[in-house]
Amino acid sequence: MKITTNLRKMRTTLDGTAQYTLPIVDILDYTGTYFMNPLVGERIELQFENEIHCVETGKKIKKTFGEGMSYEAFMTSPSASPSIVRPELSRIHEGIALRDAAWEEEHHNKPHFVYLSRTSDIKVGVTRTGNVPSRWIDQGASEAIILAETPYRQLAGLIEVALKDHMADKTNWQAMLKNLSNDNTPLDVKKNQVLDFLPEEYHDFVFDSDEVTKINYPVLNYPLKVKSLKLDTTPQYQGKLMGIKGQYLIFEDGTVFNVRSHAGYKMSLTLL
Repeated sequence: MKITTNLRKMRTTLDGTAQYTLPIVDILDYTGTYFMNPLVGERIELQFENEIHCVETGKKIKKTFGEGMSYEAFMTSPSASPSIVRPELSRIHEGIALRDAAWEEEHHNKPHFVYLSRTSDIKVGVTRTGNVPSRWIDQGASEAIILAETPYRQLAGLIEVALKDHMADKTNWQAMLKNLSNDNTPLDVKKNQVLDFLPEEYHDFVFDSDEVTKINYPVLNYPLKVKSLKLDTTPQYQGKLMGIKGQYLIFEDGTVFNVRSHAGYKMSLTLL
């Protein structure tokens, strides 16, 4: 078995265990998918084909910016808008677009969740309501709980900002891949604790349910140490795939490969 694709992040669903599907892409054309879970436990080879194409325009490039874009696309595309990383900057609910009004109406002037997830430590995050549980799987969360639901992105971002001084808002990816956690507080308990830091004006948006979503991953063994594989410096790699977590492939020798950060790279994957 050999597949060749311009990489995109793996698509995910949850059926008790996270299910991973790799899109098969020819520059910009989606031609199929490949189910990744059965590869766990097998030896595979990754081979960089020395081509990178911008995920927005298809233009051949030497270096990516953001998530697989050319520099020009990164500076102009709404999917790389400042309000992606900092939701509190979004103003489309006021009729003010940062880059593309139609795109921002579709993606940011929609209901959003503020959530707590256990990745390494417990962190706070923001996503559109339709993006769960895939958002939690993408970041390698073992469990998550919804803290608040808001009618538009900026408001969710303001709630996140109010909590950032009291808890993490980023994932320690190395600890996540080692399956380590420094905070074992139950998420429903943590949710009630952080509400003490939430300004009164946001309390009407607190989510009623304290249901915790549990996520298992197709991982046979977690590494004690991790070392990141970059196709630019290591264009060919072979190893036994021990698991998939977040957007990472985890190999027997502790090598980990971030599929998402290589978006646009043309790569062949071969089952040995």
